[in-house]
Amino acid sequence: MTKWLPFELHCHTFHSDGKQSLAELALAARALGLRGVALTDHNTMTGLANREQIVAETGVEVIPGLEWTTFFGHMLTLGIKEYVDWRNLSPFHIHRGIEGVHRQGGLVGVAHPFRVGSPMCTGCYWEFEVSDWNEVDYIEVWSGLFPSIQRNNARAFAMWTELLNRGHRIAATSGRDWHVSDPVTEPISATFLGIRDGVDESNGEHKAEDLSEGSSYGKSEGAGAESRVHAHSLVSGALDALRRGNVAVSMGPLPQLSVLGSDGKWAGIGDTIELSQVKGMQLKVTASIDFTAREGHWEQPDQVLQLKLVSNLGELAAVELTQGQPKADLMLDVNGVHWLRAELYGAFCNARTMIGFTNAIYFN
Repeated sequence: MTKWLPFELHCHTFHSDGKQSLAELALAARALGLRGVALTDHNTMTGLANREQIVAETGVEVIPGLEWTTFFGHMLTLGIKEYVDWRNLSPFHIHRGIEGVHRQGGLVGVAHPFRVGSPMCTGCYWEFEVSDWNEVDYIEVWSGLFPSIQRNNARAFAMWTELLNRGHRIAATSGRDWHVSDPVTEPISATFLGIRDGVDESNGEHKAEDLSEGSSYGKSEGAGAESRVHAHSLVSGALDALRRGNVAVSMGPLPQLSVLGSDGKWAGIGDTIELSQVKGMQLKVTASIDFTAREGHWEQPDQVLQLKLVSNLGELAAVELTQGQPKADLMLDVNGVHWLRAELYGAFCNARTMIGFTNAIYFN
């Protein structure tokens, strides 16, 4: 079974250019119904010094990370245990840094690739030359508040789609780029990570055999040991979900998608289905909306929502769903389909817009 937990994966404190402490960030995240945050201060990890205490006190998980902030682009690095130097990264050597993160078991993601760059925002526009997109774990396709209506995010979303069409299996996330804990009136989006069985969402407990012996988050002595073991577990589960592409993004209710393979097994978001060479292959698809996701933390008029099923062949189908009827089953011809995702549309904050989307299900 998979539990979908909401995270914010792009946050700053006053250890870089934020105006909040890690404790203030965690408390604000809890007030917004988020289960965890990733601390991605610019070029520093000093803000993580009291991470374990804050996780224990607030119940909000904190994924360790940092944001490489260079003249040629910003890259988010998650799950690293030691600082990875970014100063030797020229526009043509981003993979040198990526390799350093992956050696630690961490993940890398392109931050806000089409945000306006220098001199307004130094290096915010992505200019690094990526020779192998298979080495990039995710792209932040939604950035900022009310992300679906921002043109730079539309470009990032199109970039992700093109990479999927080229055969890359790369995840897509949202990132608030959170600097201040003050209340806002614009809607926020959350990145929902599919945490698999083995992690207890209520306290982060992980099956003992899944704890890696070499991890600094899983080993401890004396007071606070329990919280450190729990923290390692949920961090590992979140990173694993992101690594698998078991990810969905939404400002409101959560779109969901699954496909019944010809072998009788269900495939979910991020999974791969093996197809035979038979033409006209039709498979059962279940499209649904979870209206309980972060319930009470977003407002939306009672309405008919549209869930579009989009693939490398374009839009394949659309279903209309409501709170009274939140799920639909349909048969879909998947001949020639290499990937499939769901996009949720409706009225949100007085605008007709995309409310959320799933990551892809892949077909071999």
